[in-house]
Amino acid sequence: MKLIRTGKVKEVYEVDKDTLEFVFTDNVSVFDKIIPSSIPCKGETLCRTAAFWFQLLKTKGFRTHFTEYIPPNRMRVRRFNIIEDYDLIDNTTTNYLIPLEVICRHYMAGSLLDRVKEGKIKVEDLGFPAGHQASYGEKLPHPFLEATTKLEKVDRNLDEMEAKSIAGLSDQEYQHILDTVVAIDEIIADEAAERLLVHVDGKKEFGYDESRQLMIIDTFGTLDEDRWWDADSYGVGVVEELSKEFIRQHYRETGYFDTLMAARKKGLPEPDIPALPDDVVEQVTRLYVDMFERITGESFR
Repeated sequence: MKLIRTGKVKEVYEVDKDTLEFVFTDNVSVFDKIIPSSIPCKGETLCRTAAFWFQLLKTKGFRTHFTEYIPPNRMRVRRFNIIEDYDLIDNTTTNYLIPLEVICRHYMAGSLLDRVKEGKIKVEDLGFPAGHQASYGEKLPHPFLEATTKLEKVDRNLDEMEAKSIAGLSDQEYQHILDTVVAIDEIIADEAAERLLVHVDGKKEFGYDESRQLMIIDTFGTLDEDRWWDADSYGVGVVEELSKEFIRQHYRETGYFDTLMAARKKGLPEPDIPALPDDVVEQVTRLYVDMFERITGESFR
């Protein structure tokens, strides 16, 4: 097989003209940075979790690019064209990766709360009444969906008009994508609730096949793409992070996040992200394994 792309946490190989093979590494990425620390078992847990969701969605009638799981950390998927020049995409383009990441948020957390506090998002946009004081962990009145870029070096938030423009989508097609994300998240939330988890938010990616029919692609529902909380703790008012947010919080507490954001705002060279301490690596490894078992209901070994 030929290596055709190395992502932050996956290697992509060409099997043939119609098939790709994903190899999930033990790398971990936050803030669009690859951390110089390997997390044992991470690649396998992500691969198996993603395969679980793809197989479940198939039984629910969703079309996906997943074709085969190859133990322990590989999967084969249908291949789509990657078109980096937005000008080459329009509403007649077929068999391509839609260059968007669609994020669906159900609770006040992470960057959403940051942007509300900074005034970049109004609480009314989230379904709250004007003047509402947003708080961390608060359930949103309804799902809040937004799109970011997929193929650019650093993810960029998009308004609806630009998202449709760069992805070659009609109003109806864009709405279909949003409706599909909400429908998938309803399935995830139901599964999570059975295992005493709260599904907080997550991202989805899509492609169009040769008939311009929508297919969900890449991976979703893992600790890398989605945020999870412990349901029992949440029920008594405590937010217990059970996702990659645990790692993000480490870098917030050490001050790296603020330094990085300041450099980005000023257009200065970005500081290298430090390695994780050994004890944090051990905690993150346990988290990935434990959460694989909780999300899927399967035993890791």
